[in-house]
Amino acid sequence: MEEIRIHKFIADSGIMSRRHAEEAIKRGEIKVNGEVAELGRKIDPQTDTVEYNGKPIKKERTYNTYIMLNKPVGYVTTMNDEKGRPTVKDLTSDVGGRVYPIGRLDLESEGLLILTDDGELANRITHPRHKIPKYYNVTIKGELTLLQRKKLSSAMDIDGYIIQPVKNEVISMNKERTVLKMELYEGRNRQIRKMCEKQELTVLKLKRIAIGNINLGNLKSGSWKKLSKEQIDYLKTACGLKKG
Repeated sequence: MEEIRIHKFIADSGIMSRRHAEEAIKRGEIKVNGEVAELGRKIDPQTDTVEYNGKPIKKERTYNTYIMLNKPVGYVTTMNDEKGRPTVKDLTSDVGGRVYPIGRLDLESEGLLILTDDGELANRITHPRHKIPKYYNVTIKGELTLLQRKKLSSAMDIDGYIIQPVKNEVISMNKERTVLKMELYEGRNRQIRKMCEKQELTVLKLKRIAIGNINLGNLKSGSWKKLSKEQIDYLKTACGLKKG
C-alpha cells in the first residue's frame, strides 16, 4: 500500500484533526512500531503500527460522523480547556464518538458549529483556498450611520492584516440597537468584534446562523443534530473532496 504522512493517517482514523495530530506528534505522544514519531514521517497503514498515548490506532474506518451544534455563550470551542471552562465537548459527549470542531466561535459568541471526526474534510474546509461563506447576525448598540455601515463593509487593517470587504445588510435598526447580517469568507480570530472596535461600536450579541447553505434553523441552544447526506455532500463538494 502507498505510504502516507502520519498526521493524515491519524486524522483519517477519526482520533483527531490533522492540526491536533501534528501537535500530538510534537509532544511525543505518537509512536510508530514502538518508536516516537517525528513530524512529516510517512507510514504504510497495512504494515506499520501507530499508537497514541500507548493505545493502537485502528487502520480502517467504515464511517465518519458529522454534526451541527448550536453553541451557547460561555462555552469554549475546544475539547479541553486549561482554565476549566465549559467546552463544546461537554455538549457533544452523547454523540457516540469523538468529534472535533471545524473552526471556532469565541467564548462570548454563539450559534452554528460543525463538528466531525473526518480529519481530511476539516483540513480542507479550513484551508484558505476553499472559500465557504459564513453568515452572522450581529447586534450592535445604538443606531448605525451610513458611514459606519460603509466602513464595516470596507477592507481594513486587523492585527496587521488587510481583511477582505465584508457584506452586510440591516435586519433591524432603532435608537437602542442595530442588527446586521454579515457575510464572511476569512473568519480571522474575533474578526467581527475587532472590526466593530475599529469603528468604536459595541457588540451586544454575535451569532453564526449559517455556513454556506447549512443553516442553524430552529436547533435549540446547546443541542446538536447529525448533518443530512445532502449537507455532507455539499461540504465535500465545496472543498473539492467530491465532484458536484
